[in-house]
Amino acid sequence: MKTLREYLVWAEEKQVAIGHFNISDSEGFKAVVEGAKELDVPVIIGVSEGERDFIGLEEVVALVKTARASGLPIFINADHTYSVEKARLAIDAGVDSVIIDAADKTLEENTKLTKEIVDYARLKDSEILVEGELGSIGKSSKLLETLPDGVSEETQTNPDEAAKFVRETGIDLLAPSVGNIHGMIKTGNPKLNIERIRAIRAVLAVPLVLHGGSGITDAEFVVAIEAGIRIIHINTELRVAYKEGIKEGLKSGEIAPYKFLAEGVEEMKKVVYNRLKLFNKL
Repeated sequence: MKTLREYLVWAEEKQVAIGHFNISDSEGFKAVVEGAKELDVPVIIGVSEGERDFIGLEEVVALVKTARASGLPIFINADHTYSVEKARLAIDAGVDSVIIDAADKTLEENTKLTKEIVDYARLKDSEILVEGELGSIGKSSKLLETLPDGVSEETQTNPDEAAKFVRETGIDLLAPSVGNIHGMIKTGNPKLNIERIRAIRAVLAVPLVLHGGSGITDAEFVVAIEAGIRIIHINTELRVAYKEGIKEGLKSGEIAPYKFLAEGVEEMKKVVYNRLKLFNKL
């Protein structure tokens, strides 16, 4: 089976994007696996620091590797890792990729911290991908009233700085700020800066990752993928779908968790299926 690095080459050739879905429990894992299986496309499971503390880092790595052994092209990313220690733990546990998120630091500090993780990953396994983040998109995967503090067109990723950052760190993937945000604004998310995506992609040789995919329109996704986005993160949409599904499940009066949670799984699966179908032009 192809590695994640090889699937990114495949995605570039096909001009599609690989879907990345965050989970925190086995129900989320089940929803992502079932949605990807139905479409027979590669998929990435994401677990942030909080999510992997809840589900268990070793446990979720084992789940992903077992599913992959059965023939499903599924990979695991240690999403938004804020310290060298936590990033090393994720790499040692056997993740396929890790993002070291130091976007709120100075460019110099971000570069130094990110390069440290790149160097560690290279010593451990050349196939582990390291992702860096540059620019401000906020940190919360919640339903928001307003734009997160510090997020504006002025804090979007500068193409020249991106090129310097990639060159000096040696990262495999870059997550830029291009009008995207973490979470979903109730009145509607801002539009993506497609020209900024194109400008960044024009000066880089590494794939671009779009964080904060929840709340972005289908039409914008299509254009963003054409502009050079190769991985798209979805989290808040899954959380909303899960919660609403469980609410419906509880109305049945069932007390068996696998029965009332099944509605939540089904709602998450719909999100995964529809997003993967769009991202893969199916």
